[in-house]
Amino acid sequence: MTAPPWIQAQAKALLQQRGHAWLLTGPSGLGQYGLGMALVRAWLCENSGQMGACGQCASCHAIDVRTHADLCVLMPETRMLELGWPLGEKAQSDIDDKKRKPSKEIRVEALRDAIEFAQRTSARGRGKAVLVYPAEDMNAIAANALLKTLEEPPGDVKFVLASESAHQLLPTIRSRCLAHGMQWPDQDAAQAWLLAQGIEAKQAAEALLACGQRPEDALAWAQSGRDPAHWAGFAKAMARGDVAYVRDWSGRELLDAQHKLCHDLLAMAVNAPPRFFAPQTLCEPRSVAALTRWNQQLNAHQRTADHPFNPGLLLESLVCQAQHALSTELP
Repeated sequence: MTAPPWIQAQAKALLQQRGHAWLLTGPSGLGQYGLGMALVRAWLCENSGQMGACGQCASCHAIDVRTHADLCVLMPETRMLELGWPLGEKAQSDIDDKKRKPSKEIRVEALRDAIEFAQRTSARGRGKAVLVYPAEDMNAIAANALLKTLEEPPGDVKFVLASESAHQLLPTIRSRCLAHGMQWPDQDAAQAWLLAQGIEAKQAAEALLACGQRPEDALAWAQSGRDPAHWAGFAKAMARGDVAYVRDWSGRELLDAQHKLCHDLLAMAVNAPPRFFAPQTLCEPRSVAALTRWNQQLNAHQRTADHPFNPGLLLESLVCQAQHALSTELP
């Protein structure tokens, strides 16, 4: 899939600057992974210029088929499998033999392999590149292992760390990288890109609204088959405590939607416009104190969202808390 025009523009700007390590920061859905890939492709391309990779050479092809000898990709194993990157031989063997499940964090063993990779001579003679995504998924041991290599990098290796929660990274990691804040595309550009991906205009507009104008999140939302009318009725379903309304949702999906609803209601309580829901679909303004307590509860649930709770009980608990917050009227 061709990178969106706002990603291409950012890649062009960054390629004109010097630096051995970039940190791409911003919320999800803005294209950190795509921009990181655009940078490493250009760094390793045999015909690269300031416009980026050519897309035609042997190096570009090797990246396309996930076999480039001078590119090391560090991701949680779950994310690598999702994006089609091969795991290390031992990791794949352990998972195939059911000794363990794919890791949801960047394991220190993989980081040590990346450090060893950085010390080796370039196979194609154009240097090496390491892509870390999402960088916040490094555990503390892995992050400290990377720190020394960032402090004293080998001469021919470049790093790009792509993050959706940069505040979770060690300050020492952040200080050793050149930071780049991801740019938000305007609504017309984002909608045009969604149309080019085969999304209908009305669905594209509704997906962008539900995802806070983040185009990649909006694409995933639209492709998931979500019914816009169902999203429009979400606030009132929570107000009446309707668990059946979200019976097919995961706990994480419900938490995300409730966070958005809480955000918009808090915004409306202080006369600011909502961001994720059309105003007419929301409840009347609620107690700011009750909404603030609800937001704190949601943050606490977020920390254990991947715990194997009973799914039905978790949904009931989340909906019950929402109903309580939404039934507390303004004083």
